[in-house]
Amino acid sequence: MTTYHFIGIKGTGMSALAQILHDSGEKVQGSDVEKRFFTQEALEEKNIPIFPFSESNIKDDYIIIAGNAFSDDHTEIKEAKKQGLTFYRYHEFLGEWLKQYTSIAVTGAHGKTSTTGLLAHVLNESYPISYLIGDGTGKGHVDSKYFVFEACEYRRHFLRYEPDYAIMTNIDFDHPDYFTSIDDVFDAFQSMADQVKKGIIACGDDEQLQQIQAKVPVVYYGFADTNDFQAQNVKETANATVFDVFVRNTFYDTFEIPMYGDHNILNALSVIAICHYEGLKVEEIKTLCSFQGVKRRFTEKKIGDQILIDDYAHHPKEITATIDSARKKYPDKSVVAIFQPHTFTRTKAFLQEFADSLNLADNVYLCDIFGSAREDSGNLTIHDLQKLVDSSSILELSETEVLLEDSDSVLIFMGAGDIQKFQEAYEEHIASIRNKKLKNA
Repeated sequence: MTTYHFIGIKGTGMSALAQILHDSGEKVQGSDVEKRFFTQEALEEKNIPIFPFSESNIKDDYIIIAGNAFSDDHTEIKEAKKQGLTFYRYHEFLGEWLKQYTSIAVTGAHGKTSTTGLLAHVLNESYPISYLIGDGTGKGHVDSKYFVFEACEYRRHFLRYEPDYAIMTNIDFDHPDYFTSIDDVFDAFQSMADQVKKGIIACGDDEQLQQIQAKVPVVYYGFADTNDFQAQNVKETANATVFDVFVRNTFYDTFEIPMYGDHNILNALSVIAICHYEGLKVEEIKTLCSFQGVKRRFTEKKIGDQILIDDYAHHPKEITATIDSARKKYPDKSVVAIFQPHTFTRTKAFLQEFADSLNLADNVYLCDIFGSAREDSGNLTIHDLQKLVDSSSILELSETEVLLEDSDSVLIFMGAGDIQKFQEAYEEHIASIRNKKLKNA
């Protein structure tokens, strides 16, 4: 039996893909750095072996899949090429694998992971499916009807895919280390649209997406009445958002999602549109209401009178959306942003935009910029952002106890780097206080 060896198996996409192959009956193993990542747990539950990097991991007749974070001079990649083994980059292999299914790519500058998770949840209630979510979650099934996957625009990797359908959530300028402008980003999405085989579900409220030229039918969704699928009569309840959906101006049905904020309604609309297009019954689509969320997207924990939220937001628009969700869900609490910028290039490109979005919070703590080893800081520091954010302060890892002062608040830990370590340090501090009280009682 062929063995698939994943170089960098702890990466979110790589971990998910490894799980899909394992669930589909393939023999899977991988290698990575020793540091523990949140993606590891699912791999360990499935008994997928993880080894430290070593050229001795590379054996005859293995098929090698390498993560995009690793250059060609990585010790295992060099060994695989020396042995002449079948070798793929992550996105190359995924492009081949999905050809066996009715594939649905979920792409866009923001909202990919949440939308992929939401669509996978609804389809999984009715069919055997496979899915790959960018939070490290993957599931395979030998009899899959659909393959739902997150398709990232970075370095135009998504052009390796020729999906049956594509959901396009929005087009926005991001990844300034690669894209030169919004026009460059649009060009990438236009190229992606050209490769879709059956249909595109696009947000019609997005000005850029309105310009997409497609060879296949395009179904638009959004709040504007020009959309094919439109949300109206939005109401927020204690535990959910309820809204009516009109299809081409005719009432279709009322739906409920356990999330808050316009961005979540739009994500749900895209799922409703593709499911309707594929002939699912409305009762099947309504399983939206039981969605449990995806990792690192508004992941909540209650400690005392504080709500701690872990969120992947690392772009100004995502920060704005996350703060908006918190305000809608917890209207009586103050909102505190704890933000770690991700990469110097992004921080520099969006410095003022980051400040504008963070200023929407009641209180702001800034953590040092999470930089890549491959980029130059260019003398930029976290203090450049601090100057633009009203009454913000710098948060050191050793000083997280200062967050205790924000009582009866929602604390949102945001970032795409290792912001979780700040939340973990704060939770450990709270636990130690609690333990001291118990000892003294």
